[in-house]
Amino acid sequence: MLTNKFEGILMGMGNPLLDISVDVNQEILDKYEVKLDSQILAEEKHMPLYKEIGDLDPKFIAGGATQNSIRVAQWILKEKMGKTTAFMGCVGNDDYGKKLDECATNDGVLVHYMKDESTSTGTCACLIKDGERALVANLAAANNFKPSHLETEKAKEIIESAKFYYIAGFFLTVSPDALKEVAEHAVANKKTLAINLSAEFIIDFFPEPLKMAIEYANYVFGNEVEAAAIGKKFEYGEDLVEIAKKVAALPCKNGSRTVIFTQGSKKTIVVNEGKVTEFDVEELPKEKLVDTNGAGDAFVGGFLSQLVQENSLEDCVKVGHWAAREIIQVSGTTLPENCPSTF
Repeated sequence: MLTNKFEGILMGMGNPLLDISVDVNQEILDKYEVKLDSQILAEEKHMPLYKEIGDLDPKFIAGGATQNSIRVAQWILKEKMGKTTAFMGCVGNDDYGKKLDECATNDGVLVHYMKDESTSTGTCACLIKDGERALVANLAAANNFKPSHLETEKAKEIIESAKFYYIAGFFLTVSPDALKEVAEHAVANKKTLAINLSAEFIIDFFPEPLKMAIEYANYVFGNEVEAAAIGKKFEYGEDLVEIAKKVAALPCKNGSRTVIFTQGSKKTIVVNEGKVTEFDVEELPKEKLVDTNGAGDAFVGGFLSQLVQENSLEDCVKVGHWAAREIIQVSGTTLPENCPSTF
């Protein structure tokens, strides 16, 4: 897998997790003090959850926010650009790690995982109830990524070849230094960095690393919950459009910054060069909704698939919406073999 030279255009770096997706009742959510539409890191009290849902006929799906976005982008780009994406993160030397490698590779993504011999591959409990979801992530090996991995020959090759980089905010709990190293390369070589706010807890508990990442970022993604959280934390007020404008106007080390806030079925807010545009979202009939898990990741993947082709901002959002709509009609970020040629 690592013998052919990577000549792709898009690189992701983040926390590779094996998603354990399962339908649950309210009793399980209450038992583990988990709320729908939330993303949290597992604490000691959550550890029995993984064994409990293992008995509920779960689906195992390659996951992790950034890896999902890269897989979706690759799926869309395959016909036009072939294998043009890569992903780095840390897994354990175990069956779950092999499963993640196999799944991403089958999707056309070059994975260059750091292998942690002493820790198991990270997992994420995806608890689904009435089409909504809660995520409980046990990072395990994903938490052990080290900047030294970026010094491997394959990593250098991937970083050099790529023109676009995507790193979700979740990675800020793992290795801000690795993010900064990639970001410095992007600035020095006039390449593009996109990040994601990812979750409320990132904004609340890791504000300084997040500010650092935003400073380097050309594109900042977030949903309405994360947008409201950054408005509160940074005292930007409650109006999401104003919050987007203020984030876009923060100092940028690498040219200009575009901010994209999704709001589920409500309009997507985009601030680009000081101009605000709101894009309508085609609502999906409720009976077609299977699982909102992965909608945000799919939106980013769709958006990036057009960005790397230097298509218009309108096209980026349009394909982002299309990808999210496709993914919420299946369980987890499960990709059909072939991507439709029209969106």
